[in-house]
Amino acid sequence: MSQKKKTTAKIVSQKEIAPQIFDLWLETELAQDARPGQFVALYPKSEATLLPRPISICEADKENNRLRLVYRIAGKGTKEFSAWRAGEEAALLGVLGNGFPLDKAEGKKVFLMGGGIGIPPMLQLAKELQAEKQIIVGYRNRDLFLADELRENGTVYVATEDGSTGCAGNVMDAVRENGLKAEVIMACGPMPMLRAIKKYAEENGIEAYLSLEERMACGVGACLGCVCKTKEVDHHSHVHNARICTDGPVFEAKEVDI
Repeated sequence: MSQKKKTTAKIVSQKEIAPQIFDLWLETELAQDARPGQFVALYPKSEATLLPRPISICEADKENNRLRLVYRIAGKGTKEFSAWRAGEEAALLGVLGNGFPLDKAEGKKVFLMGGGIGIPPMLQLAKELQAEKQIIVGYRNRDLFLADELRENGTVYVATEDGSTGCAGNVMDAVRENGLKAEVIMACGPMPMLRAIKKYAEENGIEAYLSLEERMACGVGACLGCVCKTKEVDHHSHVHNARICTDGPVFEAKEVDI
């Protein structure tokens, strides 16, 4: 894994692609090291919000040294980010996390499952993974951000909570309604969704890899603010947990107790 470092990036562009959802492109050499499922920690400029915000990598354009971050406004830090404009500079720490194990799914029939703001990391994964990709994405309503781009990289099935588009319900409802099957699952989204996927994978004997979304403080494993329960003892804290920021965010489903 490449050495993480704090660096300064140039903002190439930013736009709102759905209500409260922003699409940010940064020019940074960190793009060279980025793998699907990894993230960066983006620093607010305001002194009132010192801690960086972890944001998943949506795309890595290695040819042009650019990273794409798609995020939702969730508080003061991300609200500040949404006001940034092209030409400004931003400080970030990266590349962080372990990413999805592509070698476990290559050549197989795969579910790529994203829910809400867990959808963006599915795009780079879909671009890089050489497999039969069934991309199952869950939205709140008809604001289907990134859906068209995902369709260019696999067969897409949409679920919406309000039933306005695709299947009414969540990603598991879409799997059932469309009679879908897979050998491997790779997923990112809110915890209730990941719990349902873990249960489904266990019941059907499917290998599953889950990217856990969690609030983080330091992003480098020092503060123990983002832990999850595991079957194995963590060598750092000597208890049954793992630090999502460094040991994850991607875990094999059977390794974690969620």
